[in-house]
Amino acid sequence: MYELPDYSIEPSPRWVRAYFNNELVADSREMVLFFERPYPNYFFPRRDVRMDFLHKSEHTEYHEGRGMTEFWHLLVKGERVENAAFSHRDQGMQAYLTFKWAVMERWLEEEEEIFVHARNPYHRVDAVPSSRRIEVRLGGEQLAASDKPVLLFETGLPTRYYLPREDVHMELLEATETVTRCPYKGTAETFGVRIADAFHADYAWSYPSPLAACANIESRICFYNEVVDVIEEGEPVPRPVTHFK
Repeated sequence: MYELPDYSIEPSPRWVRAYFNNELVADSREMVLFFERPYPNYFFPRRDVRMDFLHKSEHTEYHEGRGMTEFWHLLVKGERVENAAFSHRDQGMQAYLTFKWAVMERWLEEEEEIFVHARNPYHRVDAVPSSRRIEVRLGGEQLAASDKPVLLFETGLPTRYYLPREDVHMELLEATETVTRCPYKGTAETFGVRIADAFHADYAWSYPSPLAACANIESRICFYNEVVDVIEEGEPVPRPVTHFK
C-alpha cells in the first residue's frame, strides 16, 4: 500500500478548475499536488486565480512541519465564505493557493467532475469482471447470489463485490436518502436492508453513473462486507474492519 509522506510536493499536468456561485474562480494547467495525510490537495498558481474575488483574512494557523498557513475570504456576486482559501508560506508554496474543497460548488479535472478531495495518482482503483461465485447473507437470509460479480480492488480497502441487480433480492432493499461521493468512483445512492421487522440503514450502495475509470460497476449493488456475510466459492470471507462501518 502506498502511504502519503508527511509533506511533499510534485507538479501535476492535469487541467483543474474550481467554481463558486456559478463563477470560474481558478483555472490552471500548471497545478501542484501538495501531499499531506490523509489526502493530497491541488494548489493553483496565484496568477491562475481570480484574486479579485479574494480578501485577505487576519486568521493564520501554524502546523509543525508545514509552517504558517494564511487565509482569504471568498466573495463572489454577494456570496461570502470566511477563510475559504489558504496558502502555505513555507515549503516553497508561497506562490500557490487553494480552496477548502467543500466550499467550492464544483471541481473539474479536465472535463470530469471530481469530488471530496484531489485524486492521488498513486492510489489505484481497478474494477475487474469475475466469475467467482459470490453469495451475500445477513442473519441467515440470502441477499444476493451471483457468478457475475465485478470485483473492485482499491488501494488500502477490502475487496468490494459489485453484483448485477438481477442477482440481488431487490425486494429486501429500500433506498435511503444518504448520498456518498468518491473522488475515484463518483456519486453513489444507498440502500437499507429490511429483514422481518429489522431495518439496517445504508448497508448497500450503487453508482448509477460512475466515473469512466469504473464504468464496469454501473448500477450494480455492493454490500458493506463489514456488516454482512460474504461467501466466496463456498468459503466465508472474514469481515474486514474499516472506518466505514
